[in-house]
Amino acid sequence: MATGLTTTDERIVAKLAELAKRHAELEGQMNDPAVACRPAELVKIAKEHSRLSKLVACYRAYDQAERQRGEAAALAADAGEDPELRAMAEEELAELEGQLRGALEQAKEQLVMSDDAAVGALIMEIRAGTGGDEAALFARDLYDMYQRYAEKRGWKVEPMSFSATELGGFREAIFSVKGEGAWQALGYEGGGHRVQRVPETEAQGRIHTSAATVAVLPEPEELEIDIKPDEVVEHVARASGPGGQNVNKVSSAIRLEHVPTGITVSMQDEKSQHKNRAKAWRILRSRVFDYHEQKKRAKRDATRKDMIGSGDRSQRIRTYNFPQNRLTDHRINVSLYTLDKAMMGELEELVKALMEYDKQQRLESL
Repeated sequence: MATGLTTTDERIVAKLAELAKRHAELEGQMNDPAVACRPAELVKIAKEHSRLSKLVACYRAYDQAERQRGEAAALAADAGEDPELRAMAEEELAELEGQLRGALEQAKEQLVMSDDAAVGALIMEIRAGTGGDEAALFARDLYDMYQRYAEKRGWKVEPMSFSATELGGFREAIFSVKGEGAWQALGYEGGGHRVQRVPETEAQGRIHTSAATVAVLPEPEELEIDIKPDEVVEHVARASGPGGQNVNKVSSAIRLEHVPTGITVSMQDEKSQHKNRAKAWRILRSRVFDYHEQKKRAKRDATRKDMIGSGDRSQRIRTYNFPQNRLTDHRINVSLYTLDKAMMGELEELVKALMEYDKQQRLESL
C-alpha cells in the first residue's frame, strides 16, 4: 500500500482490487463454453465486464506506478548504492508520486461515476407547471434548450409524445436521448425549473414567474428489467384530437397500466397502433425501472443528506431570470450570467460544475 494515503483512499484502493478480481472472474465466464450457450446471460456478463474495464485499467495503472514507486524508494534509501543512481532514483520517485496521485484520482472518478457512464440512453419528460400558457411556453423553451445541447454533443434525440397548446407551448413533452455521456450530463436536470420573465402573452411588460418540471429516466434495455406481460393491462381506444379520418376509424391509442406499481402510460401520437404500443412500452419500462431505482436510492441514502440528481420533481433546482440574464442552480449555489447562451444549448459550464460537485459528494459518502 502506498504511503501518504488517507484511510478513505486505502478503502478505495481495496475496493478497486476487489473489482479487478471480479473483472477477471467475468473474463473467465465469457470464455466458458457453457455460458456461450446462454446468449442472455452472456450479454449481461459482457456488459458488466465492459463497465468495469475502464475502472480496472485505472487501477492497473495505479498498481504499476505503486510497484515502481516501491522499487525507486528502496533504491533511493540504499546507503550502499552508487550516489548517482540514488539521485536518479529520488528524481524518479518524485515523478512516480505524481503519477500515483493522478492514477488514484482517475480511479476514484471512475469508481463513483462508472454506473452513470454505463447508461446508454434516457427518456426526458417535461411538463408545464404553474403559470398557464407561459408555463407551457417555458416547457417548450426547455425542450429546445436540451435539443440544442444534444445536437452540440452529437446525441440522437427522438421525439416520443407531445401535447401542444394553441400558442405553441407544450403541456407535456416526452423524448429520448441516446449517446455516450448523455445520462452523465442530463441526469442532473430532474426537478422543478422556475422562470422569471415578461411573457409573450403579457401586454404591459410585467415580469411573471412560471414553472415546469423535468423528469429524467434511464432507458433500460429489456434485459435489464423484467416486466411480465401478465403484470400489464393494455387498453386500446380511438385516438382523440387532430389526425384526419384515421382518428375516427382506427383504435390506435394505447394505454398501459403496470398493476404492481400503478404506473400508467398513454400514447396516441402515432397513427399506427403498433408504433404507439412500442413507444408506450419503452416509457413504461423506464418509469418502472426508475421507480425501483428510486426505492433503492431512498433505502441507501436514508442515513445521509440528499445528493444532487435525486430528480425529485417537487424540488426546485433552478431559476431562469431573463431580465438579469441569470441562470441559478440552487443545489450548488452557482449563478451564471449567461442565460441567453444556456438557452441556445451552451450548458457545458453548468454541467461540469454539477458533475464535479456530485463526484465530491459521492466520494465523501464512500
